[in-house]
Amino acid sequence: MLLDVEGVDVHFEGVVALAGVSLTVRRNQIVGVIGPNGAGKTTLFNAVSRFVSPTAGTITYQEQPLLSLPAWRLAHLGIARTLQGVGLWPTLTVLENVVVGAPSRTRLGADLLAFPSADRRAQALRSEAQAYLDELGVADRANALPGALPHGIQKRVVIARALMARPALLLLDEPASGLSASDVAQLIDLLRSLRQRMAIALVEHHVDMVMAVSDTITVLNLGKVIATGSPDEIRGNTDVANAYLGQQVAHA
Repeated sequence: MLLDVEGVDVHFEGVVALAGVSLTVRRNQIVGVIGPNGAGKTTLFNAVSRFVSPTAGTITYQEQPLLSLPAWRLAHLGIARTLQGVGLWPTLTVLENVVVGAPSRTRLGADLLAFPSADRRAQALRSEAQAYLDELGVADRANALPGALPHGIQKRVVIARALMARPALLLLDEPASGLSASDVAQLIDLLRSLRQRMAIALVEHHVDMVMAVSDTITVLNLGKVIATGSPDEIRGNTDVANAYLGQQVAHA
């Protein structure tokens, strides 16, 4: 087991955001997390990422408890995450934005921004970042500023930055939001490729994409898990249809 979330509760000023939520992610597996708005999907990722502290439950990664660790330690353990927005630094080039994703393998100043006085380590990081941009098909945009790029390209840059942590577990929060149909198709191919060397958990509203790439899917509604299973099992689940799709499905 790579990631094991067991019975996690999260409360915000008396509001129950998560109640007894469990989730497992195995190596080289893609796990989708879906549900209607306000279901608790991002809160679950925030709990794993140590942005919020659960009031109950356990979270372990490679059998190591995470809840006692600060958020900055996760990258060193092999956990990387993207956020709902792109969050790129507008005054840095694409390449510089990707280099920033390397956890503490950089120093501030010359290493981080690759000034002319940068040493061999900074050059190695730039080469690594360039390789990820090449893998994601955006190497030709390395010297561009993010604001000049289409949204789909910016999303790829965000993933490249996360890959600089060399993660064993990649958490993607709505990676398909704002993408065109062709961008989504390319994202599906990318995720299938990445799973060869890491596990991926993704929160996503684009259900068709989640169904296409996931080994297992967990469905949240009102802070609780209402279903976990394969894409086929989730498609046929009446509770999911009622809660997530808003359909009243008659029992056979």
